[in-house]
Amino acid sequence: MSAAPRTPEGPPLSDGIPGIPGATGAPGVSGTPGGTGSPGGTGAPGVLPVLAEIVRSGFVEGRHRGSLVVLAADGTVELALGEVTAPVFPRSSNKPMQAAGVLRAGLDLAGERLALAAASHSGEIFHRDLVQKMLVEHGLDAGQLQCPPDLPLDPVEAETYLASGAVRDRVTMNCSGKHTAMLAVCARRGWPTESYLDPGHPLQQLIHSVVEEAAGEPVAAVGTDGCGAPLMAITLTGLARAFRSFVLAAPGSAERRVADAMRAHPEYVAGTRRPDTWLMREVPGALSKMGAEAVQAVALPDGRALAFKIDDGGGRALGPVLARGLGLLGVDAPVVTRIGSAPLLGGGREVGEIRAAF
Repeated sequence: MSAAPRTPEGPPLSDGIPGIPGATGAPGVSGTPGGTGSPGGTGAPGVLPVLAEIVRSGFVEGRHRGSLVVLAADGTVELALGEVTAPVFPRSSNKPMQAAGVLRAGLDLAGERLALAAASHSGEIFHRDLVQKMLVEHGLDAGQLQCPPDLPLDPVEAETYLASGAVRDRVTMNCSGKHTAMLAVCARRGWPTESYLDPGHPLQQLIHSVVEEAAGEPVAAVGTDGCGAPLMAITLTGLARAFRSFVLAAPGSAERRVADAMRAHPEYVAGTRRPDTWLMREVPGALSKMGAEAVQAVALPDGRALAFKIDDGGGRALGPVLARGLGLLGVDAPVVTRIGSAPLLGGGREVGEIRAAF
């Protein structure tokens, strides 16, 4: 995953369905799996709609296609662009469900520690310090972590880290909080710690069930995430349903505990310079989690939710598309503009932008 620059959303580029600017329900276009929502699109099967455009000096030099779903407060699909019923790997957008699985397995985490268990942290000092504390608290050491050594995810932090003479480390890797929680619950339950990432491990089987329950659909495939953990494929509609289920879960349930910890301590879920943090800090009750390959899911406290994936994995399009999606959810806050800002530079000055195209 990478934190992408953000840009102001662009104007709608197609005739709209009433109440949903930029959406169209015409056959073969947005709202139809395999359709295209691009300006002048042909509606050819298998072509996803354009979600973002790269505009330089007034010239559209590139496009990012993808799929996006918006759920109303009652859980019904309000808008579907592209293939929202086809399975995708949500990558780190699955982390809230993985953290809920750890709680269900019997690990008592709360506050910053639980937020970090659901995190793709930036590798800032306070993230690394808490991972180390959690390892000690549970009688573990960093050598037991099976996530790969890495640099801080945040580029500003990475420069400072390298300048200090530090090298890639497992604790610094953005998934180290999740791996620490997984190891800790295995140690508590007497489950094997050396095989905690095996898809057949009792913990991973429990997480598999949590994902299916939250998404309201079977897991379509199991792969290996970038951190080495099992990765469950679900649809974008299922991902949006899962986030909706977390914010609406009963107080005290594993799902609600995860959602509450993430929303109370968003800087531990992401970092001080990350859109997930900004959104959860500035929009009361919002639950937000990005994933690698340009995946994003958000739920609001009344049950409205969205999920999307940029098909080519272009993280630079995340901010503009997220900002547009938040607008469709009815979020009206200054943070939306901040998230959506992704200027293009030429000669050191702003000459264009990445903008939403729906």
